[in-house]
Amino acid sequence: MKKKLISFSLMLGLVSFTMVSCNNAQNAESNNLPEPVEQPESVNENTAMANIMATKPEVLLSGTAVFTQGEGKTKLTLSLNVPSKAGQTVAVHIHEHADCGNMGDHAGGHWNPTGANHGKWGEGSFHSGDIGNIQFDAEGNASFELESDLWSVGGDEKTDVLNKTIIVHDGVDDYTTQPTGNSGGRIGCGVILKSGTTDLAKKY
Repeated sequence: MKKKLISFSLMLGLVSFTMVSCNNAQNAESNNLPEPVEQPESVNENTAMANIMATKPEVLLSGTAVFTQGEGKTKLTLSLNVPSKAGQTVAVHIHEHADCGNMGDHAGGHWNPTGANHGKWGEGSFHSGDIGNIQFDAEGNASFELESDLWSVGGDEKTDVLNKTIIVHDGVDDYTTQPTGNSGGRIGCGVILKSGTTDLAKKY
């Protein structure tokens, strides 16, 4: 009888030790988990973003376009780095398709939901995607901001910038030639997506 009690006690002790060991291991593992990455305050359900990359392997280009919807207007904050364009000006437009394939050609033409003629933003007739010409500094950096009630993040298809593309051109927009502004080739592209969404669009 004593042998049975001793054996039973040993078994209980072994089970308790195993449970404590497992719990400790789980706690240690939990403590080693990385902290959750906090989203910037500016990133919310009213924010969309395009990560802009080169359409050709030989071009060094990077940038972001962030659209933040406020009350009645949506603000674009554009940042670009293109070392080969240092001190120069290039055209940037919103194009109609969410596809950067075939060196940006799959993005289609300028986003033009109102059927307007191409032109200079804010002067006469212009596309909703006619952002215009952007000036680079001596290091090839450029920044640009524009706020408009012609854009929204979601909502009406005539203003919704989601699932469009930002195209960086190789040349300058003359604001006259239809429907492109004679802006040259496409050296950069990024799909405009809701913040936190992975960009699965083709790049080249």
